[in-house]
Amino acid sequence: MGELVITHEGLSSPQQQRLERVAGRSITFVQVPPGTDYYAAKNAGWEATQAAVVAFGDADCWPASKWLEALLAPFEGDTSVQVVAGRTTYRPSLFGTAASSIDFMYFPSPLSSGCTRNFYANNIAFRRDVFEGTRYSDGEGFYRGNCQTLGLRLQAMGVPVLFAPEAHTTHRLPDTLRELFTLRLLRGADAVELAPHLAGTYLPERLRWLGRLGGLSGAATLGARFGYSARAINHQDLPKVRGLRFAACVGLVGAITAVDGLGALLHPWLRRGQRAEAARTALSYHQDVDGLRSAA
Repeated sequence: MGELVITHEGLSSPQQQRLERVAGRSITFVQVPPGTDYYAAKNAGWEATQAAVVAFGDADCWPASKWLEALLAPFEGDTSVQVVAGRTTYRPSLFGTAASSIDFMYFPSPLSSGCTRNFYANNIAFRRDVFEGTRYSDGEGFYRGNCQTLGLRLQAMGVPVLFAPEAHTTHRLPDTLRELFTLRLLRGADAVELAPHLAGTYLPERLRWLGRLGGLSGAATLGARFGYSARAINHQDLPKVRGLRFAACVGLVGAITAVDGLGALLHPWLRRGQRAEAARTALSYHQDVDGLRSAA
């Protein structure tokens, strides 16, 4: 049986024992200091393993029953497979469909057919030596974006990321409208940080300065993303939306993009304020709906 590692900011012994009872197996618990960055926690979890292939998930995602099998199957008997990305979406509601088309888009890779150039840290598996040589970078300034820059680095290195859409996990939506609004602002601020990386990858050298215009570059990135997101509707293995529901879905994509755009324009203030606060709760964002803390 493979290893199971959980990174956390302070689960008590009774809480850890409860999780092991539910899992029906032993778990390696890795405690990280409060306020540890989301991606630094991923790196810490990887360091606690010895497995030849390491899969990453998140506590606020509900994987399908055969998620892990589908994510790991491509590695079996094929040493050329180095990284496999599954498909992540929100729940199959109108808002979930719109938000999925924004937050969980997958673009075909130029390296090989059946591969994606981007992935998400809640649904990805690496051969150990590949992740050891890349890992998630520190200090890039993102709230959530280091997986995107890692995808760009893997592409530049010629490492294809095989796409396994049947390895599906459903990401939980924010608990409240206030939290949703805050996260959208932070996502918009991330677009500012991501713009130079995208420009450095896809624009000729003489035009790469366009990615360094702060909020304007972020807003332009979001504008381009709106077009891709609108086209991604009905292409993410979610229930199809037609007619007025499709129009409403496009409207929601536009509304979410507008809030993200505000976050891009407020980037300098968000980076100092709300983004720092969000980083302090990176591993414990959602409310304790499972009653884990109260059961301790």
